[in-house]
This record gives sequence, structure tokens and C-alpha cells, in this order.
Amino acid sequence: MTHPSLFHRPPSPPMEHQPHQPTSHSNSNSHSHSHSHSPSPLLGPHHHPRHGGDDDPSYLDDLVVELPQFHFVLAFCNLSYSVWRSRRISCHRIAAADPEQPPAGRRVLLDSITGEVRTGEILAVLGASGSGKSTFIDALADRIERTSLQGSITLNGENLDSGLLKVISAYVMQDDLLFPMLTVEETLMFAAELRLPRSFSASRKRERVQALVDQLGLRSAAKTIIGDEGHRGVSGGERRRVSIGTDIIHDPVILFLDEPTSGLDSTSAFMVVKVLQKIARSGSIVVMSVHQPSYRILTLLDRLLFLCRGQTVYSGPPHDLPGFFRQFGRPIPEGENATEFALDLARELQDTNAGAAALVDFNRRWQTRPSALVAADITPLSLRDAMRISVSHGRLVGSVSVADNVAPASSLQKFANPAWKEVLVLSKRAFMNMRRMPEIFAIRLGTVLVSAFILGTIFWRLGESPKDVTERLGFFAIGITTVFFTCADALPVFIQERYIFMRETAYNAYRRSSYVLSNAIVGIPALILLSVAFAASTFFAVGLAGGGEGLIFFFLIILASFWAGSGFVTFLSGVLSHVVLGYTVAAAILSYYLLFSGFFINRNRIPHYWIWFHYLSMLKYAYEGALQNEFGGESSKCFSRGVQMFDGTSIGSLPMETKVQVLGAISKTLQMNLTSDSCIVTGPDVLQQQSINQLNKWECLLVTVGWGFLFRILFYITLLLSSRNKRR
Repeated sequence: MTHPSLFHRPPSPPMEHQPHQPTSHSNSNSHSHSHSHSPSPLLGPHHHPRHGGDDDPSYLDDLVVELPQFHFVLAFCNLSYSVWRSRRISCHRIAAADPEQPPAGRRVLLDSITGEVRTGEILAVLGASGSGKSTFIDALADRIERTSLQGSITLNGENLDSGLLKVISAYVMQDDLLFPMLTVEETLMFAAELRLPRSFSASRKRERVQALVDQLGLRSAAKTIIGDEGHRGVSGGERRRVSIGTDIIHDPVILFLDEPTSGLDSTSAFMVVKVLQKIARSGSIVVMSVHQPSYRILTLLDRLLFLCRGQTVYSGPPHDLPGFFRQFGRPIPEGENATEFALDLARELQDTNAGAAALVDFNRRWQTRPSALVAADITPLSLRDAMRISVSHGRLVGSVSVADNVAPASSLQKFANPAWKEVLVLSKRAFMNMRRMPEIFAIRLGTVLVSAFILGTIFWRLGESPKDVTERLGFFAIGITTVFFTCADALPVFIQERYIFMRETAYNAYRRSSYVLSNAIVGIPALILLSVAFAASTFFAVGLAGGGEGLIFFFLIILASFWAGSGFVTFLSGVLSHVVLGYTVAAAILSYYLLFSGFFINRNRIPHYWIWFHYLSMLKYAYEGALQNEFGGESSKCFSRGVQMFDGTSIGSLPMETKVQVLGAISKTLQMNLTSDSCIVTGPDVLQQQSINQLNKWECLLVTVGWGFLFRILFYITLLLSSRNKRR
């Protein structure tokens, strides 16, 4: 049923209300919203001049006195955006008031959208699926390249700079992107640590978080984890409010939301919009898209923007909807939801030959009626003055003072905290999230121990015969490869966090470099434990050489392998957005690395057109370092004595006496004294046979570590190139 206080109109035409329009909007535009003073919990103070407040002038005087003395006006004029349309897609005619059709091969997503929204107001963008709601939100939020977007977006009459917008605004995505094992309070506290400046004391940040918990209506769920499919946590509506809270922790001037009520039941959706109304009344501009609001939600909205195929079919307050459609000749039936009627009518018209052009034309004439022009003729504060007053009232907490000779975009700090603080907070958050999911590390450790147990039992106590030399080579090749393949378990980490990272960095919560550093730091303790487990389990079981020094180096080369391997898969996770595809690519590349490592084919036998891949193989350096640790050194063991040189040949099957005679004959020919105890092959000889003579073991270790750093640098570059969150 239509709410009487929202849609009631006297029988006279709407134009007869011109005397009240300027008064209403004047107070609304003169900061007519206050968090501490809201006479109507549903409609807000700015509705009262229209509905019951006109006969009480003293009420308006009190309202102006108690309202904050600063405000912003976000205006958009003739916003247009089009993209190239694939020729395989059928061309649908786009309804337009302008008889000219869009250029061939182009699809118009936004077509000359104009309007404004002020401090304390909620602008709701409505329309059917594909009408351009999300595209319009992205355009305002600077998520579309300005070179592709036509028209202007201004804040208090000045062009809105991209850098300034990132500092003073926030964008809440449709999906709730949160760490599942953190509680509501912890999630908001980490957001406060990242978004509030270091000058804020810890107690002041906690006070801000507690106030926000109350503002969001999350007190009963404050100690509950967010949860996911495997862990029970907060409800869907509470999760949505937490998502909003993480983005408004720093009191943004402008808040953009893409379908904040999507997927919620009517009560949860109403609670979310109720929270958004509180945020707006506290001094923010709220712009949100919504598919089909209920009547209760409609009572909380201040301005509506109906879109149909990227064009405006209605722009104005909710209570003007009945008069708008009545004058259009399609009055809203008694008891029907106004937004449902408007959406149904837009769908009905766009399926006709004329499309929604008639409604678009009528809306343009409606916007030029005298009452609308008088109400809009109000000059806001200059942007510099509005920002200065905002800073003095505790908003824009990351700001410096706004000087008269400094541009507003230059007066705000890009990031609230220094890089080291961001790394500290991000690392603490990641450690906490990991600590509450010990099963993940337990599975990784179990995988390493099982692999080490299998290798240790297969290569148990290898001897020093030529056959044992071959088996030692096989152990190092398989062991190092196993370490690199085990690192693939880090692949889903960033893929799962990708959209959290994109949401947080899109509006300068922290630097991308800080995330890369914290990602590397958080993984080091786990890599050390895994390396200790693998090295200790295999070194003694296989009977490797070198004693204590050899064990230490073997541990270091395994750790370096884990470091390089995890860096490699981290880089892949930044390039590829699908886990299965990432595993496929990782397995293929690691297999190529193994092929060219020098184990299967000697470096001297690799074709010249493939030799470059040999030097790009990470496994090559770890493999060669392990072999030099095993077979290098002046006092290396002997791996072939006397008649053992015949093992693996046709002579090796002859009786011992015959082999001794052959050895004696060789001694006479070479004029050397070769006996059954003479050392034929030493450790350096094994290295020479494997063509391992370019780098020593410590150089191999450094190169392997360097690969880990290189891949993390590439990961950082990938984040810079792929996380700009902008359409073209």
C-alpha cells in the first residue's frame, strides 16, 4: 500500500506548491541533516517542510541552528559512456529522445545523465537489469577512464579530481569481501588501523570502532567471526553492514554502494538502508544502486534516479513520483508500489516501437518546471571552504590544513599511514587470520612430511658406489622438484584475497608495495618450519654428506627453494584469476624447469636454441647447489674404486678374477698403478660429468634467493597493472 505521508498530494496540480519548494530545498541544501537531530526516523528532517512542517516556522529556525555548517554538492552533467559492441551480438535499438541513433559498432550504456546530490542525502539509482545502474555508479566513483567518459562531474562546482575523490570517498562492492576468521570488531579495527592516521591514538581508534559498531547496529555480533561456507558466522545483513563499516571508518564525504540490498531479505535490506540514512545524516553523500526497493526502503531515500537503457526516465524526490506519472498520463493506481509501477512502465515502453523516448522527453520537461529551477538555484560553499570546515569538524581525518593558495586535491594526504605501518598492520591481520585456520598449515606440513618420508624410505642410506651416485642425483632432482611443487598450495591465497585487495587499494587504504611486503613476511615463518621438517627428515635418512655444515647448507637450499617457489606461484596468482588454470600453468612451467635443470640432459647436450631456458630454470640453481654440497670439497668421498668402474658395463657381469685382470691390463697400458682400492671417481669428477662448474654452491644459493625476490617484484608490477578497477 502507498504510504500516505510519502505520496499524499492535494488535489491541486503540483505547480501550485512552488512557494514551498524553495524553502524546503533551501533548508535541505543549507545542511539540513544532522546525526544528532532527526525529527523523523524514516523521512529525515528535510521532508517536514513538505509534509506537516510548513505551518511551524520556528521548527525550521531550530533546524538550521543545530545542523552542521558544512556541505558538499556532487553534480553530474550530461554523463555519457559507450563501448564497442561485438558484431556477434545482435544490435538492439536503444530508445532515445534524440532521433539520432548511436554510431555503428557502439553500445551506449549512459546517455546524457544529469543531476546532483548533496550532503545528508541518499541518491538511489533504480532500473531493470541492464539499465546502466552499476555503470553510472562506476562513472561517479571514477571507475571508468575519464577519456572514455563524456560529460562533467563536479564537487561544489569544481571538477572532481581523481586523486581527491579516492581520499574523500569510499566504494562498497556488491559482494561482501571480508576475511572470514576475523570478528566484526577486529575487522573494523584493522580498517581503522589502515584508514585512520598514525596521529590517532589507539584508544581514539577503539572509540571510533565502538561508535561505528553501535551506528551499524552490530553490538550483538561484535565478537562473532565473519564466517564463510565452512565456518558459521554473522548473518547476511550483518555481513553487509560490516562491509559498509570497513569503508566508512574514516568518515568519507561520499559513499558509493553497488546493490547494497542484493541478496538480503526485506528486513535485513531495510536495516542496511537505515544505516545508510544514518551515515548520510551524519554529513555524507550516499549514492547507491538498488534493483527494486520496498515501500519502507523508499521512505528512507531522498532522491531517485530511474534509468532505462542508460537514459533518465525520472529524476527527483520519491514523493514527486505520483505527480510525475499523473502528469505523464499514467497515474499510479491506488495501493500500488510506486517504484514497481515505474519499473514496469519503463519495461513496457521500451518494448514498443517508440521505446521509452516519450518518458525521457517528459522527464526533461519536468526538470525545467519553475519549481525545480528555483529549488536548484542555490550556491554551495566553495570546495576549499567546505573541505576546511570538514577538517575542523573531524572529517577527512587524513587531511592536512587546507590553505587558500593550495588546491584541494593537493591538500590531502594520499595515504593515511607510512608504509612501515601498513606492512605491520597487514602482517598482523594475515597472521591472525592464519592462526585461526591451523588446518591449512597442518595440511601443508603433512604434505611435506609425507613426501620426505617417501623419499627417505626409497633412498634409504645410500652408499658410495657408482649406482649410488646415480640414485643420489635422482634424490636431489626429485627432492628439489617436490619442494617447488609443494609451493603450489600458496596459489589460491592471493586469488581468494584478490577482490579484497582491489577494494582496499582502490581508495588508498594502503600501498600495493605494502601488501607485497607483508605477503612475503607472513609466509617466511611457515617456509622455515617446512624447510626444517623436510631437511631433517631426509638428510639423515638418505645419508647425505657434509656433516653439520652440510646439513645447514642443505636446509638453506631447501628454504631458498621454498622461497623461490612460493614467489613464483604468488606471481602466477597475480596474473591468473582462476585457481584451476593457475595450477595447470604452474605444473606445466615447473615441469619445463625440471626438464632443463640439467638432470635429464646435460647442459652441454641442450640445443643452443633452448639453452636460454636452462638458465631461466629456478630448479637448475637449487639442484646444482645441492649437488655441490654433496659432491664438492677437497676431502670429498670416493664414489668408484678399482673394479667398480666396470659396474653397469658388459665387463661388470664377468667374474671378479677377470675384472682384476682387465684392471691390471689397463694399468700397464696407462702406466698407472690401479688396484681394487684405487679411487677412480671422486665427488668433483661427478660434478664435472654433470657439467656443474659455473657457480659454487653459495652462488647457487644466492641466485635461488634472488629468484624469489624477482618474482615478488614481478608480482608487484602485476598488481600495479591489473588492479586499477577502471573500465575503458
